[in-house]
Amino acid sequence: MSRPAPGEFLISRFSALRHRNFRLFWSGQLISLVGTWMQSVAQGWLMHRLTSSALMLGILGFAQFLPVMFLSLYAGVAADRMDKRRLILITQSAALVQAALLATVVTLGIVQPWMVLALAFVFGIINSFDLPARQSFLVEMVGKEHLPNAIALNSAGFNIARVFGPAVAGVIMATAGEGACFWLNALSYLAVIVMLLRMDLAPYVADDGRKGTLSTLREGVSYALESRPIRNLLMLLGLIAGLGFQYMVLLPVYARDILHASEKGYGLMVSAFGLGSLFSAVLMTRQQDRPTLRRNLLIGLLSAGVGMGVFAWSRSLPLTLAMGFAAGFGLILYVASTNTLLQLTTEDRFRGRIMSLYTFMFIGTAPIGALMCGGIAQRWSAPVATSVSAAVLLAGALWVSYRLRVLAARAAARSEVPAFTEKLG
Repeated sequence: MSRPAPGEFLISRFSALRHRNFRLFWSGQLISLVGTWMQSVAQGWLMHRLTSSALMLGILGFAQFLPVMFLSLYAGVAADRMDKRRLILITQSAALVQAALLATVVTLGIVQPWMVLALAFVFGIINSFDLPARQSFLVEMVGKEHLPNAIALNSAGFNIARVFGPAVAGVIMATAGEGACFWLNALSYLAVIVMLLRMDLAPYVADDGRKGTLSTLREGVSYALESRPIRNLLMLLGLIAGLGFQYMVLLPVYARDILHASEKGYGLMVSAFGLGSLFSAVLMTRQQDRPTLRRNLLIGLLSAGVGMGVFAWSRSLPLTLAMGFAAGFGLILYVASTNTLLQLTTEDRFRGRIMSLYTFMFIGTAPIGALMCGGIAQRWSAPVATSVSAAVLLAGALWVSYRLRVLAARAAARSEVPAFTEKLG
């Protein structure tokens, strides 16, 4: 049996890239996300340098994610009613201005913790509208046939940036300071704005707007609650992301106070999580059926829970990086599989609202977890806080294992019914 040519393999493996609009979108996002990760790393380091407080890192996460808690559901209605490209252009332009303001106060030497918190809050407002719009925009570029591949490639791009952005940020912070990272992030938004303007999309047909915003919102929530698969996926994601994903807020503590690894070590830690996530995202570009996606939920939570638990108590940088890789692999395997299952299950007319619920559960629950994580770290230590997150991930794995056994039993029962009735006949 002959092997496919390299070109044929790439076309088959990355089928969403056949679509010009998606290629433009993906390449622009990749450049922009490198800048976003540079800003994220520099922002956390800046806050810890200004305050030397684990609790303030938790408050920073709280400020950045709080708007998503309150605005993401409304943003889903906006995504279903508006031209998604136009909405993304607005959010990306606003993010450029936010990054430039942060860069300015740092460069002028007038930055105060409250300024970092305020601008993080502004970024959270922008993200509340940007994330549902970007997630629901994918199907318009590639269609349902290539949607799972587009989701996987979107995740891969996010994690390519997550590998390179923090590593570059660590070097730049050590040589030119945090302000340079913020300026580069501001410039990176120009790439995605240019690519969005170059797209050739069908004319947008406006929503007739006969239903009010609250009515449209209630309709989306009711749809999610009445669909058991969607409801279960979203509820589990809210628990896992809210309490289990908050390791990022404490990484400056591990780098500065526990491992004494400096800015470069901090960048390497974030990159280790990103490298594991990238490996997972590339794995997700393979054809995935629903049973495989469900098993991915279990594997991802187990890998993330074990990796994070060992990471919490490691005092060796190589072991810390290895466990960061394992945790990053598991987290993205879980999140990307959840995203794909949701989008495959959701009707097109509800896609923006379901993706806003996904954003709410994934990011909108983070303020609670960030405050909890920062508070526990301040009172008992960062390793104890991270261990709590690991325990939540492992508890989620136990629940998924139980649900998989239930589904397997139901499938076995259905397969036995024809044989049983045949015997009766």
